[in-house]
Amino acid sequence: MARILVVEDDLSFSLLLENFLKKNGHEVLVKHTAKDSIQALADDICDLLILDYRLPDGTGMDVLAQAHMRDAKLPVIIMTSFNDIRTAVKAIRSGAYDYITKPVNPEELLMVLNDALNRQHTGNKETAKAEQLDFVTGTHESSLQLHQYVQLVAPTDMSVIIQGESGTGKENIARTIHRLSKRHKAPFVAIDCGALTPELAASELFGHVKGAFTGALQDKQGQFEAANGGTLFLDEVGNLGYEIQVKLLRAIQERVIQPIGSNKQVHVDVRIITATNDDLLSSVKNGAFREDLYHRLNEFKIKVPPLRGRGEDLALFIGHFIKQASRELNREVVGLSAEVQELFEQYEWPGNLRELKNIIKRATLLSTGKEITIEALPDEMVLAVKQGGDYENTSDLKALQAGNEREMIIKTLQQVKYNKSKAARLLNIDRKTLYYKMSKYRIDE
Repeated sequence: MARILVVEDDLSFSLLLENFLKKNGHEVLVKHTAKDSIQALADDICDLLILDYRLPDGTGMDVLAQAHMRDAKLPVIIMTSFNDIRTAVKAIRSGAYDYITKPVNPEELLMVLNDALNRQHTGNKETAKAEQLDFVTGTHESSLQLHQYVQLVAPTDMSVIIQGESGTGKENIARTIHRLSKRHKAPFVAIDCGALTPELAASELFGHVKGAFTGALQDKQGQFEAANGGTLFLDEVGNLGYEIQVKLLRAIQERVIQPIGSNKQVHVDVRIITATNDDLLSSVKNGAFREDLYHRLNEFKIKVPPLRGRGEDLALFIGHFIKQASRELNREVVGLSAEVQELFEQYEWPGNLRELKNIIKRATLLSTGKEITIEALPDEMVLAVKQGGDYENTSDLKALQAGNEREMIIKTLQQVKYNKSKAARLLNIDRKTLYYKMSKYRIDE
């Protein structure tokens, strides 16, 4: 049983969600605003957080940031009605474990929820073992070069920067480097620097002693010490503040850390692998990242190509993820329909491998036959391809979605002779949301 905090402003939907989760053996606390949910996080401990993206007094991203200030490892699932992959990518980049779109599929919710809880309670060695299965070499020129670099640098103790777009598998590559290194029997410890506030970062990296600051109720071992003898992976290292960069440089140079509030120094032997979405050299030039730290980290750089630049490798990844999803979900899906295959080849994959894996897993869950059909795919993906793949011009896609939504609301209202309660039930939204959308789309009564 897990303790789950649900943050959802729709009272009817939050009640349904609460009952569903309780029937599946979980303890549930429901809040309806960002303010109340942040207070609940301060007052109580939860094992998992389910957040609506849109809240009356903010967004789920605000709550996500506050949650990770208190516990950087707390799994967070974002719910959104907007079917926007860029919102999902933003949420995951900010530290969310995964996202689901409304209307919520119960089986999908349980699948994502169980995955998040299992990952939270799985040790580093077991997680690394599971991640090994996700590494697919590929045959494209860029993939072969990537594999060659991994094989070349892994046996050394060189610090490595892995640079690539969100979702390209940078942590997976870091785990592979660790697995192939002489440190493979020691821990691999991963930290999402994007989820660390300046106050939390020092404690997370270097640890603290009891009483070092308000809320330090017991000694805490830092991740440097936890990774001693092994590999420390710093994801989105460019998000670290200047003061933490200074301490990190000292730890790397002198192989010594000092927990907050302690007079004792701890010697550590750790290999550093970092990852970034951005070009750290640009951050150095504009003063956001220390040049001396950059050169310490950049003993070897690996650039990971986006999925859209890996040509025929797409088919290899599709096959791999279908096998993986079918095994995990006890399905017998073996491939894609011809229509889906064509759509996958036209799609730009802004979320890269992570998006491909998630879409295939959800589609496998929804499929009843041996092929994934277009009905099992997210609407936004199909619409994006039909709009010619112009992913940057999101206003056109949003306008199309808004137009379809307005038309559906008008038809439903006409059908029930403008009875708002009936219309809201048919549209599967509450009256408050219906009134909001009528005002937004200027629909007269």
